[in-house]
Amino acid sequence: MNALLAVDVGIRAGLAFYDGDGQLQSYRSHNFGSRSRLRAGVRTILAENPELQVLLLEGGGTIADIWERAAERQDLEVIQVSAETWREALLLPREQKSGAQAKGVADGLARSVITWSAAPEPTSLRHDAAEAILAGLWGVDKLGWLSAQPADILRS
Repeated sequence: MNALLAVDVGIRAGLAFYDGDGQLQSYRSHNFGSRSRLRAGVRTILAENPELQVLLLEGGGTIADIWERAAERQDLEVIQVSAETWREALLLPREQKSGAQAKGVADGLARSVITWSAAPEPTSLRHDAAEAILAGLWGVDKLGWLSAQPADILRS
């Protein structure tokens, strides 16, 4: 079984797990608190999900490097994407005039993905989890994993 983990990279990270049919299975925000706890946490997260084949990272830098090294040890494909890339595919130009505006629109769109995938509804949804959900949707679309197109969500 294929699976993708999308990560909005940071010490406080958003995580979104997708199955091989492109359906969102789970999502959360996780505050690692420090780089050393991040290193240990990344290894644990990847090891707990043996079905993972793809790690999608939204963001870069030294924190993304930690994820990438751990993924390489587990022979995972790594895709790195910028927020601008997935936003271009999922948000209208008028919804991207500022970062704050894009994050607000992303929240609503992520909630639509949750509903479409029949994933558990959130009690609260942090912006990092919402962005991981959308980056992951972009990723499963690019990989051709979507068993059905969420027409009201994917705009390209």
